[in-house]
Amino acid sequence: MLRRLYANELLKLVARKRSHIGFGAFVALEVAFLALLHLPRVRAAIEKLLTRNGLPVEQYFSGTTVAVMIVALTILFLGALFIALVAGDIVAKEAEDGTLRMLLCRPVARPELLAAKALACATYSCALILFIGASALAMGMAYRGWGSLFVFSPAEGVFAFHAPWPGLGRYALAMLTLALTTQTFTAVGFMFSCFNMKPAAATILTLSACFIDLLLRMTPYFESIREWFLTHHMAVWIHVFEPHVPWARIAEATVFLLAWDLTFVAVGIAHFMRRDIRG
Repeated sequence: MLRRLYANELLKLVARKRSHIGFGAFVALEVAFLALLHLPRVRAAIEKLLTRNGLPVEQYFSGTTVAVMIVALTILFLGALFIALVAGDIVAKEAEDGTLRMLLCRPVARPELLAAKALACATYSCALILFIGASALAMGMAYRGWGSLFVFSPAEGVFAFHAPWPGLGRYALAMLTLALTTQTFTAVGFMFSCFNMKPAAATILTLSACFIDLLLRMTPYFESIREWFLTHHMAVWIHVFEPHVPWARIAEATVFLLAWDLTFVAVGIAHFMRRDIRG
């Protein structure tokens, strides 16, 4: 039954137009990003950074470098937006349309139905993140071609460079890590969707929670307690590019986020179990 419900939820996600907005929006963003890289002042700034650190521009200003730049600069904002848009809809939209009541009239247990919806949301977010990583890499390769990887993230204290093939392997591992850590956006959106509210309200609350966490984490006065914030642990994917991968730190962040993800999902399910679905 769970497998059948999960398949039905995936079909419903594919059928909804808003599920495809994120994919199209990121392609448009990547095209715009590459167009801006053609500007002389933008190229000069990147070339200056590479030259100042003794790295050959033609070798390190590569497709993989561009791909990391695109993902790092956009994922926490636009990724959160489109994941929240889908996760906030998953239960609340059906409750608003009245189809949820009809569905629950059938011999389907509420926990089983919600589990299928949560799994469908998680699958969507993974697909979106992996698509972003693959499309950014394809765009970067088309623009700059094959070459070594250079990563510079001052906020996370990451400065690294890798040969072409090891760099590509680090990029793939980073995208898998990112797909796992961004499940927190999904869990928060799913929780609010289970509450008795409109889909738009669930989406807005999800984005508000994520952006408040991010803003507090970026506040200099809270530097000593950064590990308290979810977005601090979600940014662990960029540390995959360090010369020596900090596996212990990545594992700790993943377990921390997983515990919160399960908590958010459990809170959503517990609240939904007490709801009286009237329409």
